Amino acid sequence: MAPGKRLLTRRAFPSWLLPFCVLALAPPSCGKKQAPGGPAMMMGAPEVAVITIQTRPVALSTELSGRVAASLTAEVRPQVGGIIQNRLFTEGSDVKAGEVLYQIDPASYQAAFDGARAAVAKAEANLVPVKLKADRYKELLASEAVSGQDYDDAVAARKLAEAEIESAKAALETAGINLAYTRVTAPISGRIGRSSVTNGALVTASQAAPLATIQQLDPVYVDVTQSSTEMLRLRKALESGRLTNNERQAKVMLTLDDGSAYPQPGILKFTEAFVDESTGSVTLRTLFPNPKLTLLPGMFVRAALEEGRREQAILVPQRGVTRNPAGNAMVMTVGAGETVEPRVIRTERTVGDSWLVDDGLKPGDRVILEGLQKARPGTPVKAVPFGDNQPADGSAPIHK
Repeated sequence: MAPGKRLLTRRAFPSWLLPFCVLALAPPSCGKKQAPGGPAMMMGAPEVAVITIQTRPVALSTELSGRVAASLTAEVRPQVGGIIQNRLFTEGSDVKAGEVLYQIDPASYQAAFDGARAAVAKAEANLVPVKLKADRYKELLASEAVSGQDYDDAVAARKLAEAEIESAKAALETAGINLAYTRVTAPISGRIGRSSVTNGALVTASQAAPLATIQQLDPVYVDVTQSSTEMLRLRKALESGRLTNNERQAKVMLTLDDGSAYPQPGILKFTEAFVDESTGSVTLRTLFPNPKLTLLPGMFVRAALEEGRREQAILVPQRGVTRNPAGNAMVMTVGAGETVEPRVIRTERTVGDSWLVDDGLKPGDRVILEGLQKARPGTPVKAVPFGDNQPADGSAPIHK
């Protein structure tokens, strides 16, 4: 604009007319005093997203680490000594109880069995004349043809012969047992591992090293540990009624080491009756079906153990909880007069992406989840429902 034109503009609007222009453009309510916190103040108040606290029933569980163990484990050991003639199973296969696994050379045990059987026959043969003599002396004793001493000797000889028969039969039974032990059988059904001996190996009775190990893998145990402090807390919660548990057997869910969930639930079988002094924890044994043999002994898993149900639980999303300088959990709420009020709370645990609140909040309280950077204690704010708000300036909603 040329200098002449700028000068002309100033002259077209003299300064003495400005107060009259301002009065002419002012609204009728210009002279009235606006109450603090009224519409004019709220028009410029920052917008925050809030949730209204409500109680609801929540099923609580605790996650514990543990390892898988076979429900049955048996180490196969020989009960007689000898040379292994044959191994009659495939390593890593499933075997049935009573199935023959190894054959020990039975020659010497068969000979001992035959000798014991012959001894029984000999003892039975010796009994016949002794028994007849005792019977004959009994008749002669009635007519005093023999003395009482002779009769007593005949009866004693008969009893001795009968005892020899019993002894020979016991020896025959022992020989038969040892002969049967040359066929090493599976004590339980399950999956057998690798063999520690081959054909031609010498084994001894009840040796320390097992020939093989059989494990029953369906079902399996999962042994988890829980601190004694946590166990006492759970018992107190159940006794006070804050937690309810109507299930006779608590259900357990598993998470595998790769993070995937095991599809079938298990049950809690029992809790150990003592506390490990070195760790201060208690072992809990759970039982899981394992039809596809997904769970193997020694595998690390995480078990979610069902504790009970909290009927009047208060949950607050973790994003709305901060810590004050003292380290206490706190939330920002919208209180009376639509102003921000800090509130210290006591949290017990996380449930999903929320905190379970024990104290500090009640139903109806409004907790700020988004817009916390604009929410200063004591300042007025405009509260909108979390997730349903759209700012008036057309920008993206607070909750995405």
